[in-house]
Amino acid sequence: MKMLLDFLPIVIFFAVYKMTGDMIMATAVLIPATLAQVLYIYWRHKRVEKMQLVTLALVVILGGATVLFGNSSFIQWKPTVVNWLFAVAFLLSPLFGGKPLVERMMEKAIQLPRPIWHRLNLAWVVFFLAMGGLNIYVFSHYSEDIWVDFKLFGMLGLTLLFVIVQGVYLSRHMVQAPQEENASSTNSQKDDS
Repeated sequence: MKMLLDFLPIVIFFAVYKMTGDMIMATAVLIPATLAQVLYIYWRHKRVEKMQLVTLALVVILGGATVLFGNSSFIQWKPTVVNWLFAVAFLLSPLFGGKPLVERMMEKAIQLPRPIWHRLNLAWVVFFLAMGGLNIYVFSHYSEDIWVDFKLFGMLGLTLLFVIVQGVYLSRHMVQAPQEENASSTNSQKDDS
């Protein structure tokens, strides 16, 4: 659900672009849609993640430049800048606080051995770098219309595929929670009695 909410402004951007064929108009709608998304998240959860604030800032700055100067290049760079900033954040996260960022985000939900957290964090770094580079390639070599399709379907599809592959990888390395181990040993002792 969270991922769908994260992609909602992109879906709105896509719909406006497809209806109007105007990147400037679509960007002008993207800015308040992203702001509304962040305000909704704050209203619902009483907090907003730093990554969402960074994304909002880049939408306002690069989207604003697109609208102000009538040049779609600014907004086309946004996915690359966002992805590369995320890559840097994930890469440097173990230096600040001792844990990889992915571990801090997911440790309450699952338990993994320390080396697996570091590999998973590195996988996200590589993914974000690749997505940023792929965005540059698409907007440099293809039409604006194809880039808009890629921004919604290509990036969403690649992200979902990466999350699925990550889930398969994680399922092989998850550590059983201590409470479950205690419960199973208690149950097996009862069975033996």
